[in-house]
Amino acid sequence: MSTRLPVIQAPAEPPRQAVSRDLLALGKRKRGPEATINRRFLPLSGDEMKSLGWDRPDVIFVTGDAYVDHPSFAMALLGRVLEAAGHKVAILSQPRWKQVDDFLQFGAPRLFWAVSAGNMDSMINAYTANKKVRNDDAYSPGGKSGQRPDRATNAYVQRCREANKKLGVKAPVVAGGVEASLRRVAHYDYWSDKVNPSILLTSKADFVVHGMGEAPILEIARRLKAGETVRDLRDMRSTASMYGKKDEVPSGDGVLELPSFEQTRDSVRDFARATFLLHEEMNAFNGRVVTQKHGDRTVVINPVITPLSEVEMDAIYDLPFARRPHPAYDAKIPAFEMIKTSVTVMRGCFGGCTFCSITMHQGRPIQSRSQDSVLREVRALRHTPGFNGVVSDIGGPTANMYKMRCSKPKVEALCRRPSCVHPSVCKLLNTDHAPIIDLMKKARAVKGIKKVHVASGIRMDLAKHSQEYLDELVTHHVGGHLKVAPEHASDTVLNTMRKPSIDDFDRFGKAFKAASKRAGKEQYLVPYFISGHPGADLNAAIELASFLKANGYKPRQVQDFIPAPMDVATAMYYTGLDPRTLKPVPTTRRLKDRQMQRALLQFFKPENWHEVKAALTQAGREDLIGNGPECLIPWRPPASAKRPSRGGGGRRRR
Repeated sequence: MSTRLPVIQAPAEPPRQAVSRDLLALGKRKRGPEATINRRFLPLSGDEMKSLGWDRPDVIFVTGDAYVDHPSFAMALLGRVLEAAGHKVAILSQPRWKQVDDFLQFGAPRLFWAVSAGNMDSMINAYTANKKVRNDDAYSPGGKSGQRPDRATNAYVQRCREANKKLGVKAPVVAGGVEASLRRVAHYDYWSDKVNPSILLTSKADFVVHGMGEAPILEIARRLKAGETVRDLRDMRSTASMYGKKDEVPSGDGVLELPSFEQTRDSVRDFARATFLLHEEMNAFNGRVVTQKHGDRTVVINPVITPLSEVEMDAIYDLPFARRPHPAYDAKIPAFEMIKTSVTVMRGCFGGCTFCSITMHQGRPIQSRSQDSVLREVRALRHTPGFNGVVSDIGGPTANMYKMRCSKPKVEALCRRPSCVHPSVCKLLNTDHAPIIDLMKKARAVKGIKKVHVASGIRMDLAKHSQEYLDELVTHHVGGHLKVAPEHASDTVLNTMRKPSIDDFDRFGKAFKAASKRAGKEQYLVPYFISGHPGADLNAAIELASFLKANGYKPRQVQDFIPAPMDVATAMYYTGLDPRTLKPVPTTRRLKDRQMQRALLQFFKPENWHEVKAALTQAGREDLIGNGPECLIPWRPPASAKRPSRGGGGRRRR
């Protein structure tokens, strides 16, 4: 008979003293380049482990990505954190999942298996918005696809359990990373077009760590090493567990019960309501314990751990990394090539965009590194083999959010606003750009550094608050092109996205052009737009296409909306309802209609002529066909125009 657990009446304060002590202990080491560049990798095979004199590791990381020892890769960051705390860590990278043999090479972990699909959701990594198999995988050697299974977390956890059985142990299996984190409750699965239960049920992991994992993984290791069991860890923040029918489920004022899996599966209104309620509780300062029944079992999700302090962030990013892929790989790893000379200065995002998972995974509060820590890493880059003096990026999810937080901590602790910048920038938000300006100046002044780019994108509605920032950025940190994300031109769609009006983009574009002229440079904005987002019907897509034509933009790449698990926009796509108001939202679900919207955003491509014509005819906008200045396409198709395939909605005949 199962031991009955005490009822949790309210979410207990996280054991920040112990967690902070774990993190801060990592920083007690020698500073300097020789301590920042590590010459030894974590073992990637059983033979490497034995060469270190280990009989078995304390923790085995199972990951769907190639092992790159760089702080931008989760397995490296978490592995080095555990290593610095005195634990032996092995990396099982991209194992063959159809059999258990690869999972046996290290033996059984003394403490636990740590499972992640990788830096990306395995389904988004493998399939396009049209559900076609992608031809490459940026996180695999040579960009080769097919190196991880669909829904990799489920497959890896199953193999870990099989390995436990073969090895005669009961090592806990802990799932984490973006894929597991965003599937911790009943969620809509775009690829099967249905509501799936929590990943705790489908994977049978002992528990899921949601959000960023450094503090939780240290606490898990410390407490398991001290003799506690998996059930003892159910009080941990940033974890989700499955309670059986004999367990006493948390209840009381500090607990919120969501509509059950069965309710969300059978009722779109219940699904939309559950999404709204869940997002309301994803606040580290005032979020409650969240529960959701799955038949006679219950998923229990503890609140997110409170944001890391600057000192804790420094302790993590100051750890020694090799800053390159493991030497076992004989081909380049595209994702590493993109970020190998980049420096992360912050994490988190208070934008709250409905189509983005960053806020739900990294948190809304901005967590920044100190200036000294960032500059140490910039100096360390000079010792990296092949470094040419150019820092490719100094930023994070949004580069100019560095050190921006609510100016009233007491208000922040109570606030449940999903975005600090929508529908307008909150008056209490500190939008001071002085810290990032000073950091940019000092980074480019480091001896041996030729150029420091800002490539991770900026928030335009924040940048407009500082002319000095824009001038510094344009004069010294733009490599000819600057990425920005207006996303759409329709106010209706932008409101659904929680993005500012297109007027902000227009004003920023003029300011950017003027600043570039003052700097004596010819530079351009690279705007990103999304097609097929909830709220966008055919008329909205035509409105965006007309905006692009009028302003001379010809986007080479268009992001098709992909409904990722747990996003607010995904709930809109699936239910056709706004989760907050339960009012109808236009959605584009048919492949033919999605392709039309995408073609409209690239109306200038000759191969899109037939689809654009069909869209304009369907919308009654033949006035945009012809040779006039406002027309999107000419009357006659160009020679290279491609007729839509049958899969795209049937061939059109003249």
